[in-house]
Amino acid sequence: MKKTDLISSYITTLRLKHLTEREMLLILSFAVGLFSGFAAIILKNLIHLLGNFLTQNFTSYSESYQYLAYPGIGILITVLFVRWFVKDDIGHGVTKVLDSIANKKGVMRAHNMFTSIISSTITIGFGGSVGAEAPVVLTGSAIGSNIARKFNLGYHTMTVLIGCGAAGAIAGIFKAPLAGMLFAIEVLMLDMSMASLLPLLISASTAASLAYFLMGSAHHFEFQIDKAFNVNNIPWYIVLGIFCGLFSFLFTKGNLFVEGRFRKIGNPYLKVVVGGMMLGIFIFLFPSLWGEGYFTIDQILTDAGSNILNNSLFVGFKDDKFILIGMIFLIMLVKIVATAATTGAGGSGGIFAPSLFLGGMAGFFVSSILNIDGNLVPSRNFALAGMAGMMAGVMHSPMTAIFLIAEITGGFGLLIPLMITSAAAYLTIKPLQPHSLYHLRLAQRGELITHNKDKAVLTLLKLKNVIETDLLTVAVDSTLGELVRIISKSKRNIFPVIDHEKNFCGVVFLDDIREIMFDKELYSNLLVKDLMVMPPAVIASDEKMENVMKLFNESGAWNLPVVSNRKYVGFISKSTIFNAYRAELVHFSEE
Repeated sequence: MKKTDLISSYITTLRLKHLTEREMLLILSFAVGLFSGFAAIILKNLIHLLGNFLTQNFTSYSESYQYLAYPGIGILITVLFVRWFVKDDIGHGVTKVLDSIANKKGVMRAHNMFTSIISSTITIGFGGSVGAEAPVVLTGSAIGSNIARKFNLGYHTMTVLIGCGAAGAIAGIFKAPLAGMLFAIEVLMLDMSMASLLPLLISASTAASLAYFLMGSAHHFEFQIDKAFNVNNIPWYIVLGIFCGLFSFLFTKGNLFVEGRFRKIGNPYLKVVVGGMMLGIFIFLFPSLWGEGYFTIDQILTDAGSNILNNSLFVGFKDDKFILIGMIFLIMLVKIVATAATTGAGGSGGIFAPSLFLGGMAGFFVSSILNIDGNLVPSRNFALAGMAGMMAGVMHSPMTAIFLIAEITGGFGLLIPLMITSAAAYLTIKPLQPHSLYHLRLAQRGELITHNKDKAVLTLLKLKNVIETDLLTVAVDSTLGELVRIISKSKRNIFPVIDHEKNFCGVVFLDDIREIMFDKELYSNLLVKDLMVMPPAVIASDEKMENVMKLFNESGAWNLPVVSNRKYVGFISKSTIFNAYRAELVHFSEE
């Protein structure tokens, strides 16, 4: 036995003797926060070092032709690393975390604890126009999952530790413990009971404290409130929120469209060529699209927003207000394509940083229009509010957006504008797109865990686990006599009817033939096909449990057949579902 396995076995034995699972959860939440915080700090510094090394000779007032090549090279190295070494899909990190909770009992592969750090460092360090947050959330969640597995903890505890890893990752990379905890609740849809909140709080505060200790106490972005909140600007913050909500919808649809186009390219290396060329040209024209884009946000928040055209072909136009406004909007549109091209071509990264980038640009854009003839609104405050609004719209997480922006900038004095803009953005996009990019793919498959406990439990239930296969079948051309002989061997009162190819034809209920089943004169003359009836509904073998319950409610039946390509599979009953539901609910809700 390996030394690590011996240690794990010893600690597990110690836990069983002296600690409850609840006490063990609190201890492990500290460890998960520590490890995920380290992962976030390592990733952040690696990206910074690699990016600085590649761009150290670039100047602000001349074109840098390396921009044409660097992004493609980074994506190619990432693709080779994933194909040759990882041999697993590590894209869309947050969606993978949600998928593991919904479909894999929280189990995540061990390599996810480090491979996303390597791949996203390469992609973003070479200029990929994505964020590092989703990869590090995947890393932190994988740490929580694998620690839970190491100590043989149950599904509920494992999901909490996965959330702890995500909270620690966000708290560590941004020094934002409140945002980390809210991210796990809003985005990962974790239970909001104290059983979950306390471990999340421990992990987030541990990771943030580690970040403060190793990285200093400075905020993520430089920001000083020079103009206090003015109630006269409330209508304009609402306008900004609506704009952010509409642009969030455009970002979601645009991202899905561009990634869909890349999926149609069969050759992975052709994807790299196409994506690398697109991204290289975009970044050459607009260097502010390089990497995460946080340097651009810093410029906007320090009243140097016109510098977004530095190091580009358009630097000479930065003092023209009208051209600058047009360029801001153009950069926002190109950012959508650049982000999707990066991930679609095989790069590793997420939409967290692009959301913040677009939000800062949205606030700068709206305030620039309002300030054309004067100084109507504070552009820095609007950039800050725009970051919260865009994040609330794209990620459908208004609470996370509000507190993240306040924590990473020290802008707590602008909580009201942040709240107004986030609420307006969220209310704008919600009717247009009910789910965020993180949730959309799972929601379309009916596999998304939500805060609605009934729906969450139904999502966790799998149809294959509640199908009853002990019913005796009868051939469609059998006689009543043959049916009676089958009935004598059965303990059930339902008899599925199949043909010679095992296709489902109908069902015979014992109650329907009780009056004639002892009339021997009919045994040879009456056939099963004359006695069978069609059930009010038939369930496909790949149906989601939420739809199964709808079929039961609409049909009023208590038992329904399950088929796969017309072939009979088994029966499912309401009582079996209710029993499984109650068992899962107890497990899901236990503290």
